[in-house]
Amino acid sequence: MIVLGIESSCDDTGAAIYDSERGLLANGLYSQVELHARFGGVVPELASRDHIRKTMPLVRQVIADAGIGQDEIEGVAYTAGPGLIGALLVGAAIGRGLAMGWGVPAMGVHHMEGHLLAPMLEPQPPTFPFVALLVSGGHTQLVRVDGIGRYELLGESLDDAAGEAFDKVGKMLGLPYPGGPHVAELARQGRIGQFEFPRPMTNRPGLDFSFSGLKTFARTTIADRTQDGVLAEQTRADIARAFEEAVVATLVIKCRRALEQTGLRSLVIAGGVSANQRLRQVLEENLAKINSKLFYARPELCTDNGAMIAYAGCKRLLAGQRQDLVISARPRWDLESLPEIHASSA
Repeated sequence: MIVLGIESSCDDTGAAIYDSERGLLANGLYSQVELHARFGGVVPELASRDHIRKTMPLVRQVIADAGIGQDEIEGVAYTAGPGLIGALLVGAAIGRGLAMGWGVPAMGVHHMEGHLLAPMLEPQPPTFPFVALLVSGGHTQLVRVDGIGRYELLGESLDDAAGEAFDKVGKMLGLPYPGGPHVAELARQGRIGQFEFPRPMTNRPGLDFSFSGLKTFARTTIADRTQDGVLAEQTRADIARAFEEAVVATLVIKCRRALEQTGLRSLVIAGGVSANQRLRQVLEENLAKINSKLFYARPELCTDNGAMIAYAGCKRLLAGQRQDLVISARPRWDLESLPEIHASSA
C-alpha cells in the first residue's frame, strides 16, 4: 500500500511517501525556524498560514521524488493531534480533501504514535514489546508498548517537558531559537564538574518527571554568575554542560527504572530530544550494563516529519481503519485511547 503522509502539528511542514512493500520512498520537510526566530518562539497564527503556503508544494515534491503518479497513492495519512489546533486543521483539511478527491481512504494519526513508531523505519527496527521514552518539545513520557495501539503510560512530566526546558534554558543563555540544539552544541565546550545541577524526582519511587525546578536552578545559576550584564563565554558553556548532564542523567535513571519494573530489555527513544548525542551515548552505556538494547531513528526522523505519519497511517489503513468524511483535529489526545492493531493486521 502506498500512502502519503502529512505532518503539520506545529512549526514544521512535512510530507512523505511510504510503501508497505518497498519502505520509505520520499521524505520532505519545510522548517519554519527562521519565521519564528525573531519572536523567540512559535506564533500559532503564523505557523498555520505558513502550512497553507507550503503543504501542497511539498506534497507535489515528494510525489515526484518518489517517482510515482498521484493515481498510485492508495491512502492519505495526516496528523490529527495533539498540537496547535490551527496548524493541525490545515494538514487535516488538505489531507482529507486529497483523499476525497483521489477516492482513497484517509487516516488521522496521533502525532506521538508517529514518533513512537519512527524507529520502525530503520534497517534494524525494534520488536514488541518494548519501553519507549517519548521526548519531544512538549512531551516527556515513558510508555510500555506491546504492539501498535497497545500502550500503557508508565510516567510523564508533571510540568515542563525536557524539550521545553532545553529551549527555555537556551533562551536564558542568549542562544538562538530554538534553544535546545544550541544548548547541546554549547555543552560540548563545557567542562565537567564546574556546576552541579539536581536530578529532579530521581530520589523517590515512580517514573514521573519534573523539569521546572531544574529550569529555575539554571536561571538562578546564570544570574549569580552574570556580572554587569555579561556572562563569560566559558561559564555559559559550563552551565550548558551541567544542565544537559542533569537532564540526561534524569532520563537515564528513569529509563533504567522502567526497564527493571517491566522486565523488558528493549528501549526506544523518539522525538526531537532523542537526537541528542549525549543522551544516546549515556543510554547505550547504561543499557549495556543491564543487558538491554537501545533503538532510535535517524536524526531527520526524530524531529516532526511526514515519514512517521505515513508509516503509522499505513499500518492503521492496512488494518482496515478509516477516517470518516469529516475534518477533525485534537489539540489534546490521550495516546492510550488509540485502538489496538492486531499483529495479523499489521
